[in-house]
Amino acid sequence: MDAETLAVGFVVLGVLLCALELVVPGFVVLPFGLAAVVAGIAGFIGADPLVQAIIFIVASAGFFLALRPIARRLNQSGPSEGIGSQRLINATGVVLEHIATGETGLVRIDREEWRAESGDGRVLVPGTPIRVREVVGTRVVVLPAQDSPADLPPHPPVSPDRPTPAE
Repeated sequence: MDAETLAVGFVVLGVLLCALELVVPGFVVLPFGLAAVVAGIAGFIGADPLVQAIIFIVASAGFFLALRPIARRLNQSGPSEGIGSQRLINATGVVLEHIATGETGLVRIDREEWRAESGDGRVLVPGTPIRVREVVGTRVVVLPAQDSPADLPPHPPVSPDRPTPAE
């Protein structure tokens, strides 16, 4: 096989491997794709097949070692607390609209109003301080703040007369 044919083969292989990386997570295939492109470019410049193969091996190892820390950092799953509606867990607020047993009412947490249900089936009247126990879909499950476990991290209480963003 001549050097130019091998160079074309390396470039095609490199493009295919780089495209495959789009569906394979973790930068596993990308280093080899990049190395194949580098080896192909070396072949077009005039490197013989043995040199192209050595360039491919060395570049593969180099790209792999360079991309591993990035892949490790990207693959770490961070804490899900505090993201999206999960940020509401343990937050305190106040009841705005009566929450009857088995029914939902309205609570204000920070500057947001949420549909809420009682976590223990008790009736909660407007003005009752609450703490969010969990988030279920688009509603929060709350307990009276004084009945919440003391070891939960504190969250600033919300005043019932604090304006909402819509006001």
